[in-house]
Amino acid sequence: MKTSRHFRKGSLGRNAGWMLAGQGLMFFTQGLYFVLLVRLLGSQQYGIFVGAFALVSIASQYSALGSGLVLLRRVSPNHQKFPEYWGNAILTTLSVGFVVILLLRGIAHWTIGEGGASIIVLIALGECTCARLAECAGQAFQAFEKLAMTATLATLTSMARLGAVAFMTLAWHHATVRQWAIASVTVSAISATIAVAAVTRILGTPRFRPKLLFASAAEGLGFSFASSTTSIYNDLDKAMLSHYGMAVANGIYGVAYRIIDISCVPIRALHGAALPRFFKNGLAGVRGNIGLAVKLLSKTLPFALLSAVLMFVFAWIIPLVAGKSFAESVSALRWLCLLPAFRSLHLTAGDALTGGGYQRYRTACQIAAAGLNFGLNLFMIPAYSWRGAAWSSLMTDGFLAIANWLVLSAIFKNEKVQNAFRAETQEARATAYQTNEAYALTD
Repeated sequence: MKTSRHFRKGSLGRNAGWMLAGQGLMFFTQGLYFVLLVRLLGSQQYGIFVGAFALVSIASQYSALGSGLVLLRRVSPNHQKFPEYWGNAILTTLSVGFVVILLLRGIAHWTIGEGGASIIVLIALGECTCARLAECAGQAFQAFEKLAMTATLATLTSMARLGAVAFMTLAWHHATVRQWAIASVTVSAISATIAVAAVTRILGTPRFRPKLLFASAAEGLGFSFASSTTSIYNDLDKAMLSHYGMAVANGIYGVAYRIIDISCVPIRALHGAALPRFFKNGLAGVRGNIGLAVKLLSKTLPFALLSAVLMFVFAWIIPLVAGKSFAESVSALRWLCLLPAFRSLHLTAGDALTGGGYQRYRTACQIAAAGLNFGLNLFMIPAYSWRGAAWSSLMTDGFLAIANWLVLSAIFKNEKVQNAFRAETQEARATAYQTNEAYALTD
């Protein structure tokens, strides 16, 4: 095994710096990629792509069955376990991902319509296998706190997609959504191959143990379920807009939502750097994570609020950059600009719960948020189109922020009570022991 035995753990600040540097470059490349893509496809074709991608995003969380996060959780404290969990991540993604792709092909026609169904397999191949393998590779480097490599792989994928869309824009000026789907899956496959090769070369070769797939399935399914609920309240509205045949509205809303996602890149970078620390500090329960959570929030929330102000003020630039067909995206972005603040709140509390071993409570909050989002979308999208989707997103993320912090606070107080009780019990036992010893000496 080629795992570095003398690996020196970097500080949170240095790891966050690597992540922010990589994510900063990815921020630029994703922004340019996004601008070129919307101009290449136009509002209607982009709306079809957004709907299909949203459906795949919801299902793709199960294609790796949480094996990347299982690897991160098991290998972070014990690097000797890396070969078998890396092999498990590869085996799970390829086998389960194939099943997910088949299921998506079967349900696409009645969920997102004929336009989205025609490209669903291509997008699913890119997201359910290639993107998940690249994600697992990044989590492998996270487990060793080699965040420079994680950032490099993420940047490589973004650069490959940027190169593809730039070539198509220069060569054809305009393309169909199917042409872009073919190009996207091609560059995704290349990026995944490079990512897997990098992990194997630097950290060690995988060891395939099919029994581990089943042994870790329950834990991984919990992570996948949590991720899928996150994807549901983030992406369900776009899939439903496609279901109702609102391709142009989906393009308008999708552009604004994509800008929100790009603005959250630095927030997610800092959380990605901190996640191994949450798992380590969480060995003592959430009380070990409260300080880290507050420290993170003091950095991410001011940034999120500043981002909201900037997006509200400069939203008018969208049609100048993306094209006149996206003029209504100005209003959509101004409606959605508070989402980064809500996300910084619920991500911080959620990671503290996950690291402390209370993933089930975080998942319960996410299930409630997903249910709320579906109910709101069911009523608001047919009545108000993309505006209904925007209102639903704000209410859902706001609810999740409140719910996660209430649960974290309740668990923290419960742990304090339990620790105080244990301390009193131990003190009483020590006192009783000393008393008995004193009687024994007297006798």
